[in-house]
Amino acid sequence: MPRIFQVSVPSLRVTLSSIFRKQGFNSTDALYLAGTLIDADQRGISSHGTQRMAMYDAKIRHRIIDPHARPGIVRSKGASLLIDAHAAMGQLAMREATNLAIGLAQSHGVGLVTVRNSNHFGTAGQYARKAADSGFIGIVSTNSNPIVAPTHTAVPALGSDPIAVAAGYGDDQLDYDAATSTVSLGKIELHEKTGTPIDADWAVDARGTVSHDPAVIMDGIRSKPRRAALTPLGGPGENGGGYKGYGLGLAVELLTGLLGDAPASIDLKGTRISHSILVISPEAYGGSDALAARVSQLAKRLRSLPSSDGHPVLFPGDKERAAIAQHHDSVPIDDVTYRQVRDIAWGLDIDEPQIVRVEGADGDGYPTTDSGITIANETEDTGTTGDPTHHSSETATAWTTR
Repeated sequence: MPRIFQVSVPSLRVTLSSIFRKQGFNSTDALYLAGTLIDADQRGISSHGTQRMAMYDAKIRHRIIDPHARPGIVRSKGASLLIDAHAAMGQLAMREATNLAIGLAQSHGVGLVTVRNSNHFGTAGQYARKAADSGFIGIVSTNSNPIVAPTHTAVPALGSDPIAVAAGYGDDQLDYDAATSTVSLGKIELHEKTGTPIDADWAVDARGTVSHDPAVIMDGIRSKPRRAALTPLGGPGENGGGYKGYGLGLAVELLTGLLGDAPASIDLKGTRISHSILVISPEAYGGSDALAARVSQLAKRLRSLPSSDGHPVLFPGDKERAAIAQHHDSVPIDDVTYRQVRDIAWGLDIDEPQIVRVEGADGDGYPTTDSGITIANETEDTGTTGDPTHHSSETATAWTTR
């Protein structure tokens, strides 16, 4: 079993925000960016969490991401806006876009904001939830580098092109966030890092043959030209409905690059990504509380349906809410990602995040000392931010790798 580190959330927040600060972001933006990655980890979406740091670090060093860029409005018309991110971090561009879309919806009933010349923006769901938490419906999408093969070809031409939709409040909030590919590329990256095979038809090689070897797929994705691709939602061919995922991906292409007068995914090469957010006010339909009540009622009715396979019927967002409760104080990070973050931090003279437990190691679950791991004992409260990271009367064990 691959080794997984349970990493202290307060310590991780300090490390990540310090890295972003040293890379040129101001303190407010650095803390916000760290929070978006930790939020993904806490929700169980590790593909878009801390494991993205190596990619962000490389893009910042190669000046693909500009820490000092400030998005600006290019054009506006009624309830719609076009923003140029000027190569800003995608999360910062979409933070601005979300706030503007909410303001437009307050004034006009709807607000549509499209962003161009941006970068990877993390999870789509975080922006849809911001709209929902403010009493609106949020619908978010983004294009990306070409990694998805349209139906009947093995050539990657679409992005993973996720769609996120959120409405309502609290534990019954509808919180849907999914790629229009069978999975996001980040999930295959995690399989590669942990050495675990792909257990479904997520990707194809250059011949269009399904491969369950993440190393083969990632080697093909990294090659120029690419010799592997993700399958659209529904899988390869038409029998599983893959053409529907292909069509949903095209809808995202329309709302992002094509609408924003920017490149479609097929023409992207790591830069100039486009996003969109549509915010809808429910005031003409009974108001926010009435909509939330209807969403909650539907959630409860669906969850009450009898199971046909022993698994409960879930509402979009249920798994993520359960993960948050489980990962309040620490988040799981694979060995490879942890070492990547450690090396980035050390290169900037920043301490690595604290490990509070190691899972998946031999023996009793705790690692033996090796050339990269030293063991130290600390009391329950780590003192990183004043928040405890271990809820046991016993002494917590923390590992550092420096």
